Formats: sequence, C-alpha cells, structure tokens
Amino acid sequence: MDSSGGTPGCMGQCTSFLRSHKGTVLALEIGLCIVILICYGASWTPSYTGLAIFEMVFSIVFFIIYTLGLNKQLAFVHWGWSDFIRAMIGALLFLITSLIVVIRHRDGAGIAAGVFGLLAGILFAYDAYITFPTLRKTHTAAPTGAEMQPPLGQGIRRTAAYNTTRGRLRL
Repeated sequence: MDSSGGTPGCMGQCTSFLRSHKGTVLALEIGLCIVILICYGASWTPSYTGLAIFEMVFSIVFFIIYTLGLNKQLAFVHWGWSDFIRAMIGALLFLITSLIVVIRHRDGAGIAAGVFGLLAGILFAYDAYITFPTLRKTHTAAPTGAEMQPPLGQGIRRTAAYNTTRGRLRL
C-alpha cells in the first residue's frame, strides 16, 4: 500500500533497511540474542539471560532508529559513537560470559548458549568493526582563529583591551 506522499511506508522503510549491510547485521544480532535467550532459559543456570535481553533490546532500539531515519533527525546524539560503544560492550560481554559458560557448565543447553554467545560476540565485534570507519568520516575540523576573525573593516567598532602598564581596562 503506497503512502499519499509517494514516500515508502513503514514496511517499505523496514525492508529497504533490512537489505542494507547494517540492517542485516542488526537483524542477525537480534536473532542470535533470541536464540541465546531460549538456550539460557532451558539450561540449569538461567542467570546469564540478562545480557541477552539487554543486547537484544538495544539492538532493536538501534534497528528502529536507523530504519526510521531518526539518526539524522536527532542530531544532538552522535549515533555512530553510540552504536560503536554498544557493539564493543556487547562483543566483550558476550565473549567473556560465553567462555565462562562453555568452561563451567555441563548441560547441553548451557553449552549451546555459550557457543551461540561466542558467535554473537564475534558478530558484535564485526558490527563495531564496520561502524568504526563511519566515525572517521563524520569528523569535521574545528574552526581556527584565522577563520573566526571578521574581514578588515567589518569587525567590532569598539574593542576592549587590557592596559598592562596601568592594570585597567581600556575601551
């Protein structure tokens, strides 16, 4: 169903973002977190489910933000750095907890969750890897003193200068 303005609807935006490289990676992260959540829920020690829930929720939030183009509308947040930090924290936490689970647990569901967690850690690290080059492109140089000075004849008419010999302000 087409929208009245000729722009793609919500489903069109979702499928077009899902076909992009970043959309595919985010969808895989969400899917892997769901699988890990199911495996941890079926294991003897379901205490590691918090990490899977946390990363799944944040992946869904970023998926929605990128799908709707809110990253361009809400410019007060640097979405590239936010996404990079989310992916790095996810990679580190999944790798650490998955190694602990694979080494300590003996039940099949726990080991499966650990293996899927290792895969998720690698996927989150890959997400951080593909996000990092976009951080370098968005940097703009800060203006220097020469660029901030007004042209001759168009400056401030009255300037204040500090008179060093008498220690008072001169106009």
